Amino acid sequence: MAATVTTSLVTATEHDPDRCESEEETRGAEAEDSGQQQQTGPVTVSHSRLSKLPLARIKALMKTDPDVALASQESVFIIAKATELFVEMIAKDALVYAQQGKRKTLQRKDLDNAIEAIDEFAFLEGTLD
Repeated sequence: MAATVTTSLVTATEHDPDRCESEEETRGAEAEDSGQQQQTGPVTVSHSRLSKLPLARIKALMKTDPDVALASQESVFIIAKATELFVEMIAKDALVYAQQGKRKTLQRKDLDNAIEAIDEFAFLEGTLD
């Protein structure tokens, strides 16, 4: 009988509109709490931590182009990020072909299949030969 009383008390408190906060009020209070904990000073972010590729190597590769005399940190970072996204996209597409072959390891033929099947990679046809 005590279990029934406890359950009915919990249920009554959960459904009592005077005692329960709405979901919006709860979110608003959480946002205020997190807002008080934020730093007010300037935030500096190093581009090298945001990129998985070595930025010095990317910059050196960019400078091999005779049309590129100088390369800013921002441009090097953007090229590195675009490269990461490109490699991720082609790897995911190639993974589909590896999984069709019931393999977990990407092989050259998986990349070839992805390049042939997807129009976005048409500019890469013949580069792996």
